[in-house]
Amino acid sequence: MITAIIVDDEPDCAETLQLLLDAGCPEVKVVAVCLSGAAALTQIPALNPQLVFLDIEMPFMNGFQLLAQLPAINFDLIFTTSYDQYAIKAIRFSAMDYLLKPIDREELRAAVQKSLDHRNPPLPQQLEILLQRLQQPVSTKIAIPTMDGLQMVPVASVISCAADSNYTIFHLKGGQKITASRTLRDVAEMLEEQNFIRVHQSSLVNVDEINKYVKGEGGYLIMSDGSTVDVARSRKESLLKRLQPKRS
Repeated sequence: MITAIIVDDEPDCAETLQLLLDAGCPEVKVVAVCLSGAAALTQIPALNPQLVFLDIEMPFMNGFQLLAQLPAINFDLIFTTSYDQYAIKAIRFSAMDYLLKPIDREELRAAVQKSLDHRNPPLPQQLEILLQRLQQPVSTKIAIPTMDGLQMVPVASVISCAADSNYTIFHLKGGQKITASRTLRDVAEMLEEQNFIRVHQSSLVNVDEINKYVKGEGGYLIMSDGSTVDVARSRKESLLKRLQPKRS
């Protein structure tokens, strides 16, 4: 049994989430429902929950502002949000969990099971990356989820990413490789504003690390570490447009 607090300014949404938890997640005991960030700022330290479901869009104090004001974050955290592309990208970038409203009972069960299996409050570095990403669109670090935890990596150190079934292999400067427990599609969404481009169904590259494009049906790239990356014919045109200098 784990204790949880629901933070959501919409009473109907909070009630629905509690009903879903009662019906599908009997291991979770909801000890409080907070209808504002201010209420949560008092209740979370007082009740010390093991899990917090945190709505992002709230008036006066949103979910991110609440996190910044809490004295400690020693609980598992699952964001709940309507589709907010900007916020979701920030959450993905920090490798934290979220549920889209209306909340799907199976996705809720999976998120709760993850919390039950691995008590994993967010690391300070994750929160730093999250808040940094919210303040500026280009972040200096990314949190990469691996089989044994999280690795914080400077975005500029990533040369390319390659799909490996439901995993992604990050190729870094210095020859280091990291296997991330994320699909390449997820990684591409995280890095699309960081000067990365998908050049193949199985490849994503850092544009700043391209040394040469070699012509062909699709052609291929020679990267800064000497590795080669095939370019799909369907992605060749968009790549060449990206590589050509902009005219003033």
